[in-house]
Amino acid sequence: NAYKRFFKGCSRFPKFKSRKFSAPSFYHDNVKIQFTNTHIKVEGFAKSRKKNKQKLNWIRLAEHNKIPTDCKYTNPRIKYDGLNWYLTIGVESEDSIIFPSNEGIGIDLGIKDFAICSDRNKYQNINKTQRFKKLEKQKRRLQRSISRSYEKNKKGKEYCKTNNVIKKEKLLLRLNHRLTNIRHNYLHQIISEIVKREPSFIVLEDLNVKGMMKNKHLSKAVQQQGFYEFRRQIEYKSAWNNIRVIIADRFFPSSKLCSCCGNIKKDLKLSDRIYRCKCGNVIDRDYQAALNLKRYGENVIKQSVA
Repeated sequence: NAYKRFFKGCSRFPKFKSRKFSAPSFYHDNVKIQFTNTHIKVEGFAKSRKKNKQKLNWIRLAEHNKIPTDCKYTNPRIKYDGLNWYLTIGVESEDSIIFPSNEGIGIDLGIKDFAICSDRNKYQNINKTQRFKKLEKQKRRLQRSISRSYEKNKKGKEYCKTNNVIKKEKLLLRLNHRLTNIRHNYLHQIISEIVKREPSFIVLEDLNVKGMMKNKHLSKAVQQQGFYEFRRQIEYKSAWNNIRVIIADRFFPSSKLCSCCGNIKKDLKLSDRIYRCKCGNVIDRDYQAALNLKRYGENVIKQSVA
């Protein structure tokens, strides 16, 4: 397939990619799949015609009443992430015909607080909560324990993986999945709450995350925030609800621009959390950035209409 796409001019010359580190997944024919409220039947797992063997085809779902049973399914795929088996499936649904007419929202993303909206809604950084710090501490201790076990069972230049090491690595994998799932769940909750307010447009910054990651003091905090995942979810959930998403230019001075007089404070540092202007404007810099982004979106809409 890769060579066919190359000769058609659809892609570049294919390079070899090992499947050693890729997540195991496979496609299943959508005709040979059935759903109930609690189970899924996948034909082909058990070829025997005996009733006791055919029960292997029926698999209990962890979440009940999640998948509709009276519709057409597309592109079913089964995936394994090292702990659990997941089924992803496409279901057709009607497009929304409602176009929101409420005031637009500008969203400034940061590290101190995850997201600050122009309508004064603020969402905290979940990585700074006590619950999350406790899990991170457990993770660090487990990693050190695994490292000590490897050093203890070292034979010459080679490391010996014992049963205890395998058990600890499974615990570490489970902990990593839990941290990732908490972050993703928090992102979904924030974005769903923003979209349900039905703004006419949403404005985001085009952040240079790759450049931000080069700062060794902030790289881990930036990585944990998941700015790209936030933008991706905002874009597809807004498309479902007919909300326009505007991406502000990367060099737009959202934090340095005064929301009252339009003056640009070029010597504003990252440590300056309060913006003070000559015109007497004293405001939180993140909230001001959200206001400037909202105004940026209004100007873009006016130009497109004109």
